[in-house]
Amino acid sequence: MARDFYEVLGVSRTASQDEIQQAYRKLARTYHPDVNKDPGAEERFKDLNEAYSVLSDPKTRARYDRFGEDFRKIPEDFDERVTAGAGGGFRARRTAGAGGPRVRYTTGFGDDVAAEGVDIEDLLGSLFGAGAAPGGVPGADQEAELPLTVEEAYRGGRRTVTLAGPTGQPRRYEVDVPPGVTDGQRIRLAGEGARGSGDAPAGDLYLRVRIRPHPRFRLDGRDVHVQVPVTPWEAALGATVPVPTPSGGTAKVTVPAGSSSGRRLRLRGEGMPNPRGPNGDLYAELRVMVPPTLGDRERELFEELAAVSSYDPRRTR
Repeated sequence: MARDFYEVLGVSRTASQDEIQQAYRKLARTYHPDVNKDPGAEERFKDLNEAYSVLSDPKTRARYDRFGEDFRKIPEDFDERVTAGAGGGFRARRTAGAGGPRVRYTTGFGDDVAAEGVDIEDLLGSLFGAGAAPGGVPGADQEAELPLTVEEAYRGGRRTVTLAGPTGQPRRYEVDVPPGVTDGQRIRLAGEGARGSGDAPAGDLYLRVRIRPHPRFRLDGRDVHVQVPVTPWEAALGATVPVPTPSGGTAKVTVPAGSSSGRRLRLRGEGMPNPRGPNGDLYAELRVMVPPTLGDRERELFEELAAVSSYDPRRTR
């Protein structure tokens, strides 16, 4: 028996797209085969990916809500084709019925006629004729998330991804991730979506990149922001300090004398790479850090500085 995709994700049928995404992310982290070695985790992960691939796309979700488990057999332009095939104004929709599949169709003149036990494929065949859809109906496109760290998105490269394949079984895909891929960008795997009927081609699988939160880096498009701790004397006197970059290395930034916390220093081109234009920039945000404990001599020097300095940061300028 087919599983209800809303039940798989543990959300209501009125759930928003954000609620569906949050539920999927939480469950996917729990049941991913690389993390959860329980024998049933891989099957659960497969169900989650299939449910999310359908419900995350508003158009596919609408077709699923309308036609249930048969939604993949119904062409996306179903309404238009029914209207054309029926001679104008004739539309159909599939609902649940106690006696089996139920098709409710409307003439466009206020008539609403219900037929119990009507098979949707028979209905389509009678409307379009045997030659109306030569070769069958193409498979639907599907979508799944591809989570990446900031460093993985920066470097790109080949990755192996485990998802539910077109038949519903777990399948591993080899994916070429372009360097500098951004959050929300889609990677197309041609022919890896839902199977078509008859000789029609399969749909495509789209992997939507989701860059995980990073403890140090924050992304804004291709620009990268990072906090850089500096000592009070480095901030006051000026210094050259190292800055981590998303490439995994470090760059050098010159801290001007008299800098305060919050000052941003720009390193041009050190952000995320861009294969079609200039790279993003890296912004180093200074954070002045005070020693948590002071030695005797350090305390003497700070006390001497406090005695001779007239600087008052709270004074109105």
